[in-house]
Amino acid sequence: MVVRLSPQDLADLKRQGFSEEEISKAVSEIEREDMAGSVDDYKQDPRSRSQTSSFSSRSGEDIARYQLELNDLLEQTEHILKGDIVKWEGGMKIWVANPHPEDNPLNDEGIRKIMLELQTYINRHIILGDYDERDINHIMKDYGRKLTDFLFMQYEEMGMDSEKKRQEYASVVMNIVNLVYASYSRAKDGGERRSLREMINISQNSNSNQGQMMGMNGGMMAGGQIKTRGLLNPMRYIAGKYV
Repeated sequence: MVVRLSPQDLADLKRQGFSEEEISKAVSEIEREDMAGSVDDYKQDPRSRSQTSSFSSRSGEDIARYQLELNDLLEQTEHILKGDIVKWEGGMKIWVANPHPEDNPLNDEGIRKIMLELQTYINRHIILGDYDERDINHIMKDYGRKLTDFLFMQYEEMGMDSEKKRQEYASVVMNIVNLVYASYSRAKDGGERRSLREMINISQNSNSNQGQMMGMNGGMMAGGQIKTRGLLNPMRYIAGKYV
């Protein structure tokens, strides 16, 4: 991180008796520590060595997007189709590449086509829909037939080019159908939409209460003339770090 001091910061530090040389040295030290910390975090985090996926999840989502975030499911599916292996390091789950990729029932092209197909059925539009049980059963019957035909017509091109790999045909179909069924089940009778609405109402009420409390605290602080510290605390360099 690059530390930038405003003219006001510099003026405040100089009034406290620090020379430009001391200020420059303190800034350089902080920047070096921040850079070293970022590198150490990368080295120590086992996830930095994890196999990547096209659907890697992002953090920091709000409550609605978190509930609807389907990338984790798609990411896990892609890893399984690739034959990646789960390992735990430091309490964290990472995916390690299959040491024998030649045994995977699908090649890269097959995995790409399957994942492209799954995105049509595993998405926010589906799970926020409203389907009754009859609709879901009808959709799944058609989808199962469609998927079976799709794989049968292209199984060699998609990597099932040996008798051993073709033995995995039924397992691949069943696993994919189950994933799609789980997606539609979340939308049964509008259940996911109703659950989302309830969560949003709870979140809004909670934020409203927090805002009222902050307003009260802000009013109390205003009378006390509370002043926040600047970006650079000179005591960190002169009297000791993290004072």
